[in-house]
Amino acid sequence: MSKIVPQFGVGTFRLTGQTVIDSVKNALEVGYRAVDTAQIYGNEAEVGQAITQSKVARQDLFITTKIWTDHYKADKLIPSLKDSLQKLGTDAVNLTLIHWPAPQLGISVAEMMHNLLEAKQQGLTEHIGISNFNIDLTQQAIAAVGLDNIATNQIELSPYLQSPKLVDFLQSQQIDITSYMTLAYGKVLNDPILFEIAKHHQASTAQIALAWALQQGFSVIPSSTKRENLIANLKAQDIQLSTEEMQMIAQLDRNGREVDPENLAPVWDESK
Repeated sequence: MSKIVPQFGVGTFRLTGQTVIDSVKNALEVGYRAVDTAQIYGNEAEVGQAITQSKVARQDLFITTKIWTDHYKADKLIPSLKDSLQKLGTDAVNLTLIHWPAPQLGISVAEMMHNLLEAKQQGLTEHIGISNFNIDLTQQAIAAVGLDNIATNQIELSPYLQSPKLVDFLQSQQIDITSYMTLAYGKVLNDPILFEIAKHHQASTAQIALAWALQQGFSVIPSSTKRENLIANLKAQDIQLSTEEMQMIAQLDRNGREVDPENLAPVWDESK
């Protein structure tokens, strides 16, 4: 089980305008209590609007945002987070992440983490963490602010990208793992192995992929614009995969990375 990050949240990547408002409102109505956004998504104000319009009390929600690379320096990070809070309609978020390590920017991990820790100390965010960090950069973040201040590493993980080295390291440090792109932009949905397992559980392949992640203790943040899919995704929590089924899914790893932006991504740890 995740220690800090709720196991199931709704993602908002690539959703904007009324689409994201409807998605988040639907998610909150059907039982989601964690919402994941980011400065670069350009939808924090709409996410905030959806939260305000919902009947869910703020203290029952877990809101995550991520600082964009333009805002890592000391004079930018806190003002940018305050701007995010205003858009989200809250005095503080539950979790704020460094979105990408962006080594090409020439800002050290220590510097960006210290600036983020300052935001936590000012009460703007309950927890802080990292996203898209490899093992080396995660170690640098731990060295900078201490293990207690790394709530999660949010990384791309799916049956096609299992990153065992990085996962093993994070779990050895007891850092929560948040899996994004768990369905690999939908690519895993037509996988014959997942179909076979899904048939056995009278489930969908999406539910099996999410159950695979949950069973390893990852938090997941799938997004959907359809209310029925939001409901179906939640039901992945009720699926218990057998050891044999987990092994079948382990064989699907092909280092199939979907998100690898030049100048922002680190040098990834080898898959095997």
